[in-house]
Amino acid sequence: MNQRLFFWSLASALAGFLFGFDTVVISGAEKTIQALWHLSPAMHGLALSAALWGTVLGALCGGWQADRFGRKTTLVSIGLLFLVGSLWSALATEVYSFMFARFLGGIAIGVSTVASPLYIAEIAPPERRGLLTGMFQFNIVFGILCAFVSNHFLAEVGTEPWRWMLGVMVVPSVIYVLACLTLPESPRWLLAHRADHTAGLKVLQLLRPTATAAELSAVANELAQPPQSTGVSTNFWRAGLKKPLLIAFLVAFFNQLSGINAVLYFAPRIFELTGLGAKAALLQSVGIGVTNLIFTFVGLWLIDRLGRRTLLFYGSVGYILSLGTCAWAFFTQHYVVVPYAIFAFIASHAIGQGAVIWVLISEVFPDQDRASGQALGSTTHWVFAALLTTFFPSMVSLLAPGLVFLFFAFMMVLQLLWVKFMVPETKGRSFEEIQKDLGVF
Repeated sequence: MNQRLFFWSLASALAGFLFGFDTVVISGAEKTIQALWHLSPAMHGLALSAALWGTVLGALCGGWQADRFGRKTTLVSIGLLFLVGSLWSALATEVYSFMFARFLGGIAIGVSTVASPLYIAEIAPPERRGLLTGMFQFNIVFGILCAFVSNHFLAEVGTEPWRWMLGVMVVPSVIYVLACLTLPESPRWLLAHRADHTAGLKVLQLLRPTATAAELSAVANELAQPPQSTGVSTNFWRAGLKKPLLIAFLVAFFNQLSGINAVLYFAPRIFELTGLGAKAALLQSVGIGVTNLIFTFVGLWLIDRLGRRTLLFYGSVGYILSLGTCAWAFFTQHYVVVPYAIFAFIASHAIGQGAVIWVLISEVFPDQDRASGQALGSTTHWVFAALLTTFFPSMVSLLAPGLVFLFFAFMMVLQLLWVKFMVPETKGRSFEEIQKDLGVF
């Protein structure tokens, strides 16, 4: 593989590390924050979901920003927002300031789920696109693991450990910004949106060092062709995008209706419901991070071999079995089974939805609609993530935990049917081939 291509993909994918770290680091601080500021269950849910509502705004704006200012500039801005948000949240003295700081970090997360997979997909060759774009997901789970480990080791540092837990993210934020400054702009954006043939051709030469000048020029001319010249409508909500629009919406919808964010955010609390002590529950949460990381490796190794559709199918089966087992364990008070069922649930997510979601959304839209399509999928993902995180504390207090997990299992039955009858396979295919099969016009 082109070493430059790998490094650029990795640098962009580091946004996923910040995404994962910021998403989960709050799990080690949420109970302390609730007690410190005497928050009601409703206010507690709002405080924890502030970042997720920020992700909704970030996802909504991310496509416009990536098209208007470029992929590279957008990636750099993500790091700066993470830097400000993490420092501010660590220094917050009351809940509203804390919520605003978390909201800023959430905007960065939302934009990252648009810009990072988008950038990688646009520079990657078809045969490596699943692996390289999937590095964004790998960095998410690596960030999640680091957040759990960091929370464990910082749990007794100073008089207010939670501030250290949140503030430590300043370090990876600085590293990410510096890495993004070394990136070239996406050649597809330079050619299709900026109409800068010279700059686009220069980046293509770096990405395809063995191609001849004639081959590179032909590719550049094809990418630079405006949609109007091919008779394609520029309206994003056109009938010709019906299948990609449904795929982007439903893959993100089912991703969150699995309960993944609820489990990640409230892992220590869920384990405490089984009778584990607070510190043991926090340590068990590290097991979630380790499981997620290991099986994400497996998912990335398989995604360009078995394909996106196959991984979604097997992941759905794993979801149903693990969530069903978890529900049974809570109903029958076989609490010893819960950690194992949760780990199996995380493994199923890592191999299936976790490995596939950002890759699949980035593949099904044409060049002029890819940023908007990525924004649609990301916005759907974060709207439902925010809703679940906001209401999950109330759900657990009002309903038996077994019923909550049974609901998530039922939603995964619906996902299995969707994958079986509606999801296409996209592995190893060019963007143009995928769009032809989907009937895009």
